[in-house]
Amino acid sequence: MSALTRVLRSLGGEEALSRLAALPGSDLTTLLLALMQRRARALSGPDVLRQYRSDRFVAPAEVPFTVLRAAEDRLLAALPPSFSVLGLAPVAPLGACSAVALMDQNNVVSTVRGTEVAADPTNALALEAALRRRSGPDDVRLAAVQRVVRAQLFEGAGRFAHFTLFAAVSAGRDRGSLAFEREHFAEHVAFLREACGDVEVRVTVLDPRFEVLRGDLPADPSRRTGYYKGLCFKVFRDGVEIGDGGFVDWTARLTGNRKERLLISGVGVDRFATL
Repeated sequence: MSALTRVLRSLGGEEALSRLAALPGSDLTTLLLALMQRRARALSGPDVLRQYRSDRFVAPAEVPFTVLRAAEDRLLAALPPSFSVLGLAPVAPLGACSAVALMDQNNVVSTVRGTEVAADPTNALALEAALRRRSGPDDVRLAAVQRVVRAQLFEGAGRFAHFTLFAAVSAGRDRGSLAFEREHFAEHVAFLREACGDVEVRVTVLDPRFEVLRGDLPADPSRRTGYYKGLCFKVFRDGVEIGDGGFVDWTARLTGNRKERLLISGVGVDRFATL
């Protein structure tokens, strides 16, 4: 018996979940706020300390702050001046990952107020880029550094429940002959090399038309992904993966315009900082 089945049986069956899911957003928020308030009232100081000691989501970062900050500064200093750096909110609209980027909603931390804790700054940057693209014809370049939370269990060194990501996105309209893709892919790769030092960028071509973008970069034909479109890449330093990126259809989906193009890239700052 799954945990959900067991819980639903104690509440009267599947109908309980269906009735909750059918509530208007404001009514569901009212109910969940009352529930969380009641549960919080039952907690004592030692209860809170006990959770702080054992909950992987609330423990401080394992990488020293000064080391993280130095890595962040290095990335930001190498960013081309054409990029606007944003201070992103710590939460995003509910579904920012699952509805657009097709990430499992269980892999993010949903809140009781119809939002979700930031899980990837590229998703929030894509939302902002889609808004800015509506107001003008020019390409949009955005970047951010954000502490994020992932709910799935990770194993191995350098894998944390919360960590800092540097992200950059370039959004624009299809100009034909892969002109947008050529310009912005070259710009992102040049930035990553400048910021991260002696790195290897391995490219996976998902559409044969994008082979011309790869140039002399090594191919990674073994990678399979439904996340990216056309071309994606991973970034390695000293044999350790520190970042990845590629073309996605998020702004096209957000705006309803199939001519919109978006390139994203990201660097795991904690992992980069420890090298």
